[in-house]
Amino acid sequence: MHQLLNFRNEKLLRQALTHRSYVHENPGELHNERLEFLGDAILNFISGDYLYRLDPEMEEDEMTRRRSALVDQKQLAKFATEVGLDFRMRLGRGAMRDGGFQSPNLLSCTFEAVVGAYYLDKGRNIEAIRPIVEQLFDSVPQTIVETRSNVDTKNRLQEWVQSNFGPVLPKYVTKRIGGPDHAPEYLATVLVHNKPYGEGKACGKKEAEKRAAQDALSKIKQLGI
Repeated sequence: MHQLLNFRNEKLLRQALTHRSYVHENPGELHNERLEFLGDAILNFISGDYLYRLDPEMEEDEMTRRRSALVDQKQLAKFATEVGLDFRMRLGRGAMRDGGFQSPNLLSCTFEAVVGAYYLDKGRNIEAIRPIVEQLFDSVPQTIVETRSNVDTKNRLQEWVQSNFGPVLPKYVTKRIGGPDHAPEYLATVLVHNKPYGEGKACGKKEAEKRAAQDALSKIKQLGI
C-alpha cells in the first residue's frame, strides 16, 4: 500500500475516497468535496515551492506554466492511479457504469481530496505530505512538464492579457449547467475587464475554464489582436 494511504484515522481516508454520487445512494456518508478544496490549495503551494527550489534561475512565468503542468487534471489522475486510488474510489452505481474508475476528472479530484485528508490526519503538518508529493513530482519526466507548460491555455491567455492590458488577470465565472451528480456539466466564461472573451463546457470546472481560455485565444487569433 502506498504511503499516501497510510492513515491513522480511517474514517478520514474513507471520506476522501467518497464521491458525491455514493453519498446520494448512501445517506449518512460524507463526500470529499471540502477535502478536495483543501488538497488543491496544498498541491499548489507545494508545487510552487518545489519549482522555486528546483531552479534558482527559473523566471516567474515559466514557474507558473510548469506548476500548471504538474497539477493539471491529466497529471493528477496519473498520480491517483500510481498510488492506487482508482478502484478504491467510492462511487455511485451510475458513476461506475459511466466508467468512473477511469475518469480523469474523478481521479484527479479524489487525489486532491486524499492529499487534503492526509494533511489533516498528520496534524496539519505540511512537512508530512511534502516529501510524498515531491516524490511524485520527481517521477514526471521534465520533457513532459516542459511540453505541457508550453501549451497551457490559461497561462497563455494570462500572458496575452497582461501584455495588452497591464497587471490584469482574466476572471473565470464557472457554474453548473446540468448533468447528473456523478457527471455534472459546467460552463465557464472568461472575462477581461468584465467583458466576455470566451466560453467552455466540460464535466469538470478546471477543464471548462481551460476550454474557455482556448476559445478566447482562438477568437483573439481570428481578430488578429
